[in-house]
Amino acid sequence: MPIASEPGPGAEPVPQFSAWRKGVAGVLAKVRRVDIAELPDEPEHLLDETTYDGLTIAPLYTRRDELPEQPLPGTYPFVRGSDATRDVHRGWYVSAHFTGHDAAAVNREILAGLESGISAVWLGVGERGVPVAELPVALSGLLFDLAPLTLDAGTAAVDAAAQVFTALDGYAAASRKEIQVSLGAAPLTSRFAGTADLELAATVTLAGTAAARAETVRAITVDGTVFHNAGASDAQELGAAIAAGLAYLRALSEGLDIADALEQVSFRFAATDDQFATVAKFRAARQLWARVAHVCGAPNFGGAPQHAVTSAAMMTQRDPWVNMLRTTLAAFGAGVGGADTVTVLPFDSALPPGELGISKSFSDRMARNTQLLLLEESHLGFVQDPGAGSWYVEDLTSALAAKAWEFMQELEAAGGYLAALDSGLLAERIAATKAARDADVAHRKTAVTGVNEFPNLAERPLSEQARQADRVARYGATFEALRNRSDAFLAEHGVRPKALLVPLGSVAEHNVRVTFIANLLASGGIESINPGPLEVSGIAPAATEAGAPIAVLCGSDKRYGAEAGAAVEQLRAAGVETVLLAGAAKAVAELSDAQRPDGFLTAKIDAVAALSDLLEKVGA
Repeated sequence: MPIASEPGPGAEPVPQFSAWRKGVAGVLAKVRRVDIAELPDEPEHLLDETTYDGLTIAPLYTRRDELPEQPLPGTYPFVRGSDATRDVHRGWYVSAHFTGHDAAAVNREILAGLESGISAVWLGVGERGVPVAELPVALSGLLFDLAPLTLDAGTAAVDAAAQVFTALDGYAAASRKEIQVSLGAAPLTSRFAGTADLELAATVTLAGTAAARAETVRAITVDGTVFHNAGASDAQELGAAIAAGLAYLRALSEGLDIADALEQVSFRFAATDDQFATVAKFRAARQLWARVAHVCGAPNFGGAPQHAVTSAAMMTQRDPWVNMLRTTLAAFGAGVGGADTVTVLPFDSALPPGELGISKSFSDRMARNTQLLLLEESHLGFVQDPGAGSWYVEDLTSALAAKAWEFMQELEAAGGYLAALDSGLLAERIAATKAARDADVAHRKTAVTGVNEFPNLAERPLSEQARQADRVARYGATFEALRNRSDAFLAEHGVRPKALLVPLGSVAEHNVRVTFIANLLASGGIESINPGPLEVSGIAPAATEAGAPIAVLCGSDKRYGAEAGAAVEQLRAAGVETVLLAGAAKAVAELSDAQRPDGFLTAKIDAVAALSDLLEKVGA
């Protein structure tokens, strides 16, 4: 029988929905200063948001959005998790990435990390870490049946695997299947990233060797983070990864049956500070791969392991301490989304080692403790898939999976993953998304705290090494490049580029625009000089004292109508080269050319272009 909160047959699923919609209409009409009758019949859709995948995020989800309940974890299509009996006291595996070249030192780091809370090891080998010949030294003391091992060996994957297999042959374990090893071969995704890796043929041979082992060994990692770090949307990251996975299955099927082939593949995806999008991404990824397994005739083998790595693209060089908050949200989303293993990048990972004057052990400990707090204090591992049943999470998971499948089909229609890669189609689609995101960041529609919003100009300038471009399409990179120009100006002149703020009228009249302009200018490395409220007669002396080549008028539109023209004349007479106005041009439409400002700063401008132009004007 229905529970008390369920409506009867034929009844409105959400009896209060009409009242809520009416309330939304009232607020929107007031904000937009229109009559309610001028709003659409469903005014709540004016509050919808659209993702880079074209998915609609509604302002409210109710029983109207309810979808059929997904099967329990461990059951096809694995949306709720691939492991039905995951240890709730462990939750997901807490992984750390070890990339040092001194095998003995790396071994000490690994053992110390295991003693301090990590439960999985991700180890760089060869050019990416310890020498292959010294791999046994790095792995000394590792309990393989308790801590899963993932290799990051690139072209050395075969030799590294041989070393690991030798170590395993001499390792006693009650159950060989409990030993989990990922050899990390990733030729197809590494090819997209432009990094060296095994050839596909060698990877197939390695997978055959791995499949014959008594332990649980997977040879192949489909690394979706390379698409994410190039600027891909969530659906593009998932769709490209599934397409790459299909390419592997086709290659593996020549020597392995489909079940064994599926058991040679694992996935790695990026987790961002958009927590609900991250939750949905990992749930959708399992659904997509399960569908592939089902089509291939082996649905029970579609629960491939997932390794979540906090996004490198979301990390900032400026105000990097904020990255601790970003990675906390990302780890939360990945854990709640059901990732099997999670690696949190250190908060200073976008900077060269030692750039902040802190030890590597400190940043590693913060990364590790981020996960331990979520598991040990917040108990997120106690429940599998806690987002299940949420109308929002279920709807977003379903929509994201459909869009990702559509993108995978586009790549397949182009001839498959490799053909789409070689033709440039994959890169072209991802580049278009990156351009859209860059535009949103440049227009400050997308906030990057500490970079294009609330920047700290008092930060110590970055080193020359830190200012070098890297492969990752970081969201705040264009603004950080402006800050680099400001730092160079500071090093040469002893002061930063400056702009005079000219507050007109009372504080109540100009405060909002003064705050907006100061924040905007600082995001480009330009320091604001605020002399406080100015009468027109006091503008020229203030400008002379400041000695700034740029000035920005800040006040109300009404005040501009009365004083902006005279203020512009005063500033130009005092030698100010560029006079701008905080607001739209229509506020001074009646002024003569001689009294009009040189430009206008509003919330809709391309801030990167505008700030770059101002830096050029001052010689930075």
